[in-house]
Amino acid sequence: MKQSFFLALVFLTMLPISSCQKEKDTTTAVSTYYFIRHAEKDRSDSSNKNPHLIEKGKQRAEQWSNVLKNITFDAIYSTNYHRTIETAQPTAVKNNLKIEFYNPKELDIQEFLNKTKGKSVLVVGHSNTTPEFVNKLLGEEKYQHIDDSNNANLYIVTVSGDAISDTLLLVE
Repeated sequence: MKQSFFLALVFLTMLPISSCQKEKDTTTAVSTYYFIRHAEKDRSDSSNKNPHLIEKGKQRAEQWSNVLKNITFDAIYSTNYHRTIETAQPTAVKNNLKIEFYNPKELDIQEFLNKTKGKSVLVVGHSNTTPEFVNKLLGEEKYQHIDDSNNANLYIVTVSGDAISDTLLLVE
């Protein structure tokens, strides 16, 4: 009888600890976002608003895939343009993911955060939309538009509860 009582007491004292731990885990889910600008595009026709990548851009898209090879992505987002899709494609293939499209003009940051909570996400955008998206996540105007000759910025934003951290790397 004493042994049963002791086991029941141990079980009951562990129950609140276990339920608190579960609650803590769901509220502090860590989300990590990787933002890049599309790779080098074809500039031969200035009237073409939807150019493809040039050979150097295709190589950079492969390079991004190699740089990010140790990250298991849960989702990959791109604007619906040839250059961004072609930049995201090698990483999407390696992660066996379908590219999801987003429209930066219609971005609901809270909806995006809810949908991607606890996930690792790659976002491919443009010289203006990439830093704007990062700024929306940060809740401040920290980053300026990317210089048109720069296709090497990697922004990493981590969200854990109310804590947000960010890093900008130049990956040549």
